[in-house]
Amino acid sequence: MEMTQTLREEFNAADIWTQHATRAVFFIGGFGAASWAPLVPLLRERLAIGEDILGLLLLCIGIGSLLTMPLSGAAAVRLGCRKVLTFASLAFAVLLFLLSQVSEILAAVPVLLLFGAVMGCIDVVVNIQAVIVEKASGRRLMSGMHGLWSVGGFAGAGLFGVWVGGLGLSPTTSTLIAAGIMTGAILFFARFLLPYRMLAVPRGIVTFVGIIACIAFLVEGAIMDWSGVFLTAVRGFDMSLAGTGFTVFSAAMLTMRLIGDRLVQEMGQKRVILGGSLLALAGFLAVIFAPEAWLLYAGFFAIGVGSANIVPVFFSLLGRQKDMPIGLAVPAVSTLGYLGILMGPAAIGALAHAASLYAAFGLLAGLAAVQFVIAGYVYRKVL
Repeated sequence: MEMTQTLREEFNAADIWTQHATRAVFFIGGFGAASWAPLVPLLRERLAIGEDILGLLLLCIGIGSLLTMPLSGAAAVRLGCRKVLTFASLAFAVLLFLLSQVSEILAAVPVLLLFGAVMGCIDVVVNIQAVIVEKASGRRLMSGMHGLWSVGGFAGAGLFGVWVGGLGLSPTTSTLIAAGIMTGAILFFARFLLPYRMLAVPRGIVTFVGIIACIAFLVEGAIMDWSGVFLTAVRGFDMSLAGTGFTVFSAAMLTMRLIGDRLVQEMGQKRVILGGSLLALAGFLAVIFAPEAWLLYAGFFAIGVGSANIVPVFFSLLGRQKDMPIGLAVPAVSTLGYLGILMGPAAIGALAHAASLYAAFGLLAGLAAVQFVIAGYVYRKVL
């Protein structure tokens, strides 16, 4: 039986509320990740540590994600997406609040491990569901789905700045509000989430798509984890502005993902993914060499615009490759993608300690160039 027909009969994946629920989980993932970004420099201050130790601590997020991502598909097999995403989203909210409280390294390590674990779990399972929903609906939805991650990112980073800098709320109160928003959202939408199954190791062209996802996740994670430190410790910005770089980046991703499905239809997938890689490269160069603050922010904006639709387009292209079934390919790509989060924090922290954050962002610029080359190869092979 045709996969799309089976999904419609068994899961009713084309239901409008199922689409809304999928978008809601993307929002929760982005909102939680962005709410964590302004806490990074605060955690560094509370623990009184340098960039090298901070990088190792942030490595815990990647390790946690890497450990759970291969298991997330298995959990979906046994429990269904609804239970997995509901539990992970609630845990995400609780752990976010705990991160605003930890004041000892020994306490921070397990919390960061668990935080990365549930974040990786959410990303794998919601992307599986998003591919199913898009296929069942017969419409291009993936960029819009990922756009809700950017909506969450923009809202999380922006609201934190408003709460702390504008209203004078404490980081603890602000984080508690953020956790409450995440909790309310998942409790409302959980009933509309779908069950699904399958797990696999990547092979063939799926491996190259995974490398692209690895670079994309590394870039996004680097902006989330290190932009606040870069602005405050390197550029001398006030602590209340720590989240502004990520906010600009998220706003750009939000804008481009919301119009991404139409953009892909009008410009074509090739221009979006190759042009996006080059624009992200230009953005990193602007951030590194910007003599003025406005140009620095323009760089963050360019990175967001360029990166926004690369991963959504390639998740859609997974439906055209023949090397693996789609239900196996998505978690396999997501697992490889989270290697970027595993490697990124420690590598950037070590390089920043040995040289500078400028050098670390130069590494990210180089990876954007590598992404451009691999993306061109994958596009030719798939299409």
